[in-house]
Parts: sequence; structure tokens; C-alpha cells
Amino acid sequence: QVQLMESGGGLVEPGGSLKLSCVASGSRYRFDAVAWYRQAPGKERELVARMRSIGNKEYADAVKGRFTISRDNRNNNVYLQMNSLKPDDTAVYICNGFVAGWNRHYWGNGTLVTVSS
Repeated sequence: QVQLMESGGGLVEPGGSLKLSCVASGSRYRFDAVAWYRQAPGKERELVARMRSIGNKEYADAVKGRFTISRDNRNNNVYLQMNSLKPDDTAVYICNGFVAGWNRHYWGNGTLVTVSS
């Protein structure tokens, strides 16, 4: 059974930084793509950053230049470095892994990030 477990969320002041981690377990296959999504109160889930197995990265316009997605090449663990945080970044951040051969997405339960003074 594949499980994704996020950590690293918390309360941070505007302008601050956080690094989120996502530890994946139970998969025999390397994820073809990994991603971070977020969902703010009353809003739909949105893509924050995605990294495909060939290494290219894409970011939502709202986070470009501030957030960096990375992965551990030895496993399926994923990270999100978030800098210059803004109140609008407040949301539950959710890790995602995708296996193309099965067309299957795996999701974590999320970690809450609150940006407030």
C-alpha cells in the first residue's frame, strides 16, 4: 500500500520560509512525476509545483521565483522549499505522486501552512 506523509507545515510570518517534506512508502516503482498541490479554505485544490522524471519543473505563476520543488533520486521523497511567504500562501499543502504505467495518482493527507503576523 502506497502512502505519502507530509511534514514541515506550521505558522510563519510574512516573508519567512518553510521547507515541506513528503516521505513516500510502499511503492515498488519510481514515481514518473511528483507534485505539490494546495487547498485554501473555501477554494479549490490547485497545482503549486510539479517535477517530472526527466527533471523538468513547472510552477504556478503565484509561486514562481519563491518556491522550489525537489526530489530524492534514491526514492520517491519530495520536498518544497518555500521562501518569501505571503498570507495568500496559507493553505493545506498536499503531496502527489504519479505512476504513468498504471495511470495512478497517490495523495498524502496534507500539512497546514499558515502565513500570518
